[in-house]
Amino acid sequence: MKKIKLAGLARLAAAAVLAVGMLSSCGARSEQTVSTDGSTSMEKVIGFLSEAYMEKNQNVKVTYNPTGSGAGIQAVRDGYCDIGLSSRDLKDDEKETLNAAVVAIDGIAVIVNPENPVTDLTVEQIAKIYTGEITNWSDVGGSDLPIVCIGREAASGTRDGFESITGTEDSCKYAQELTSTGDVVQTVSSNPNAIGYASLASVKDSVKALKVDGVSPSNETILNGTYRVQRNFLLVTRKDKELTGAAKDFYDFAMSTAADEYIEKAGAVPVAK
Repeated sequence: MKKIKLAGLARLAAAAVLAVGMLSSCGARSEQTVSTDGSTSMEKVIGFLSEAYMEKNQNVKVTYNPTGSGAGIQAVRDGYCDIGLSSRDLKDDEKETLNAAVVAIDGIAVIVNPENPVTDLTVEQIAKIYTGEITNWSDVGGSDLPIVCIGREAASGTRDGFESITGTEDSCKYAQELTSTGDVVQTVSSNPNAIGYASLASVKDSVKALKVDGVSPSNETILNGTYRVQRNFLLVTRKDKELTGAAKDFYDFAMSTAADEYIEKAGAVPVAK
């Protein structure tokens, strides 16, 4: 009887060891998550980078929450995500607790409806249009039609960049303030009188990107600085909490030369590493 009991106990012990081993093995293969949050203008860049990274690291899932630059900066500051995404520079108070690294450069395209005959505007003309000093397309070489100014909401990094470059901070008179780059493109594409601004990477055939001071937005003109309406795409992290594990590995990949081809595919310009 004792031998039978001992044999039974031995089998139970072996089964327990096997179960623990299986759980450990499953744990080793469990999926890791890297969370990103912020700029809607960075959707294509973070999308291409995430897909490329996850293809090579199939136990990692990189998530993206398109909330806007301001919200993304706040999210990483509050610890709600691993990496914040911003299409504007950090403000002085944000720099006290956060680090920002330039992952790519983006041109802000000034866009109009394809039916609009205007092809080129100066920075000064753009500023006067958005502040309400110029209100008719005929004043800049177009048809005798009213200008409808479309822009982004106050927390947008695209808006911050556009207004900083054109010197129109707190002076723009918008007909509509929209919550995403895609909404701006869609609205301008459906209104022959509209003008808007959007990340160059998000511009589609449904709208026309204007020259600014005679220069078309392109990778070359953005990188050499001749296209003036441009801004940085930033990865934002906390100073008091270093990235670890998959989050650090993804960040390092995004900031390496290996990421350049994916940044270019997304329509942005890689920076010198």
